[in-house]
Amino acid sequence: MSLSSNSLELSDQAASLCILLLEDDALLRDRVLVPKLRRFGFEVITAGRVKEMHEAMDKRMPDIILLDVGLPDGNGFDVARSLRAEHSGIGIVILTGRSQSSDLVRGLTEGADAYLSKPVEIEVLVATLQSVARRLMPPTRIDGATWRLSSDAWFLISPASGKVRLSSAERRLLHALMKQPIEVVLRESLIAALTDDVTGFDPHRLDAVIYRLRRKVLANLGIPLPLDVVHGTGFVLAI
Repeated sequence: MSLSSNSLELSDQAASLCILLLEDDALLRDRVLVPKLRRFGFEVITAGRVKEMHEAMDKRMPDIILLDVGLPDGNGFDVARSLRAEHSGIGIVILTGRSQSSDLVRGLTEGADAYLSKPVEIEVLVATLQSVARRLMPPTRIDGATWRLSSDAWFLISPASGKVRLSSAERRLLHALMKQPIEVVLRESLIAALTDDVTGFDPHRLDAVIYRLRRKVLANLGIPLPLDVVHGTGFVLAI
């Protein structure tokens, strides 16, 4: 499993989140995933079997359950379905070696909030967990205020009226996202908003712009931008 050593400044956001990790591979679970997640500030509870997961949940209800598909006493898809039926407010993230699109569709259909394939970069896993956590929380509103652009579109304004100055690329990106709030905006559409030369544009530049924007908002305002990734498809600005 490939886990990058590059550390994002995300531990403060993760500090209050409890993750129940259901993974039967003890080496991966205890030597890799648990230390990495705890380093980012998550509280982590572990289980190697579905039975152990239920026993752990009886003692402490987690915010998010991170589970594999191949389990010694169950199937992760079935687990996701039963969890969603019994606990509508809990987050469910599937992390598995099964990378076929049909498996991804099944996982999301059965009730998972996100589906990741191994190997996964730790930053991607952490960002996904936080994205799911944000979607579970009721949106914060101050007298009906929301995230918006200033009249000249060079500043992003938070619901509490905090301001962040934008680069040209960030300005175009947010303008495209705000045309379709709470809807998935395709990666291709965002790339088209950033450049006139779509075919010559490096797609990784889009991810870099989004990464820098998230870091800037968190550093300047102390709160995360509600920009969520829909893996393999696009992004959602939850305003």
